[in-house]
Amino acid sequence: MNPFRVAIVGFGKIARDQHVPAIAATEGVELVAVADPVASLPGVPQAATLVELLHGGPDIDAVAICTPPQVRQAQAAIALAAGKHVLLEKPPGATVAEITPLSAAARAAGRTLFTAWHSRYAPAVEPARQWLAGCRINSVRIIWKEDVRVWHPGQAWIFEPGGLGVFDPGINALSILTRILPQPLFVTSADLAFPANRDAPIAVSLALSDARGLQIAAEFDFRQTGPQSWDIEIETDGGLVSFSHGGRKLRVGDRQHVDADKAEYPALYRRFRELAASGECDVDLAPLQLVADAFLLGRRRTIEPFED
Repeated sequence: MNPFRVAIVGFGKIARDQHVPAIAATEGVELVAVADPVASLPGVPQAATLVELLHGGPDIDAVAICTPPQVRQAQAAIALAAGKHVLLEKPPGATVAEITPLSAAARAAGRTLFTAWHSRYAPAVEPARQWLAGCRINSVRIIWKEDVRVWHPGQAWIFEPGGLGVFDPGINALSILTRILPQPLFVTSADLAFPANRDAPIAVSLALSDARGLQIAAEFDFRQTGPQSWDIEIETDGGLVSFSHGGRKLRVGDRQHVDADKAEYPALYRRFRELAASGECDVDLAPLQLVADAFLLGRRRTIEPFED
C-alpha cells in the first residue's frame, strides 16, 4: 500500500505537539513536508507557503491545515484547487458560512474535506454516546476551564476577531456534546466576558437546550491556574454520567467505565486516511454554529485587561 503523504500547513504548537507524533504513530500515513514561513522540522522539507510547497515541494496527497482559523479557508481553497485532500484543525474556520463552498469544492473534485473535531475521538466519547442512547437525559453541566498562558503562550491571534478566545477550548466540549446527545442543540443565552484590551472573550457562561427543553449549562474560562478542568456531567434516569480529563475518563454512577490514555489524533489520521481512500467528506459545523449563535445572542461584558 502506498503511503498517504501529508503536509502540515502552519507549524505551531498544535502541529508539533499533536499532529507530528500522531502521523508517526499511524500506519500508512507519512509526513512529507511542512509549510510555514518560520518553523521547521529537522529532516522534513519546508516551504514558506502552501503555494510554494505545491509548486516546488515533494509530492503530497493531503494537507493538514493547522494555521490560525482566520486564514484556514484561503489555505483549504488553494489545496482543494490543487487536487489535495484537506484536514481542518478545529475550529474549521473563522466563520460558519466560509466552510460551505469548501465542502462543495471538495465533493465536486472527489476530494476529502475533514472537519477534525479531535475531542470526539477521546476514548470515553463513543461509550458515552451508546450509554446515553438508552437513557432519559435530565440535565447537563459543563465545566471547561484552562490556562491560556499554558496552552496558547504568546499566541495573540486567539484574542483577535475570528480567533474565538475561550471558545477555542470550549468548542471541544461542544463537539463532544453534539456527538453524544441524541437531539440537535441550540443556544438560549450567553454571557461573554471580554477583556478591555481584547477582541474575543476570555470567559463565557452559556445556556443551551434542545427541542424537548433539556437544560444545559456550560462554563468556559481561560484564566484557570493549577489543575485544568475539562468535565461534563449528565444527569440521567440511569444515574450520573461523568466525563473528566477531556473525555479520557467516563464514570456512570459509582462505576468507572473508561479510564484510558488519550489517543485522539492518531484516530483522526486513521479516519482521514479512510476518507481520502474513498473520496468522501466528513464535515460537521454544529459545534461552530453554536459558538456563532453564542456571539449573536450573547450579552457582552467588558472586564479588566488581560496581559499574556
